[in-house]
Formats: sequence, structure tokens, C-alpha cells
Amino acid sequence: MFGKLGAPEIILVLVGILLLFGAKRLPEMARSFGQSLRILKSETKAMRKDDADEPHTSVHTATPALAPVADRRHTAPEAAEADTPHPR
Repeated sequence: MFGKLGAPEIILVLVGILLLFGAKRLPEMARSFGQSLRILKSETKAMRKDDADEPHTSVHTATPALAPVADRRHTAPEAAEADTPHPR
């Protein structure tokens, strides 16, 4: 059906689109279509990068232990004072 689509058929389709949408809206539609394709391309690229960055884990692997949180009571007094605002 579409295998024998030649130049006269393509020109006829383009003229029909031109009559349907008008000459003023076609550049705007082409710009928005191009922008949508760029966004789609960047999103798929980001998804592929995220998939490649994720480590492949199996169900049988153990979860890593959480690192202990530093206790503020055992810090040096200078470090504790550096975190507090200076009185004026």
C-alpha cells in the first residue's frame, strides 16, 4: 500500500497539509515538533544513562550497612562553636 508512494503523492499530501493548517502555522508547528523531539531524545538519553549507572543487584545480595552518624557531643569545642552563629 505505502510501497508505491511517489513524488506526486507526497506533493499532494503536502499541499493538503498546507491548505488545512495555513502557511503561517506550519513553521510554528515544525518548531514545536522539533523541540518535542529534542526533549524526547534528551529524556531517553538520560534514562539510558541512569540504567547504565545503576548496579545490577540480585535478590540474594545483602544490603550494605548504614554508616554510623557522628555524635556531636564528642566533637571538639572549636568545631561546635563554628556551627553556632556569632553573637553581636
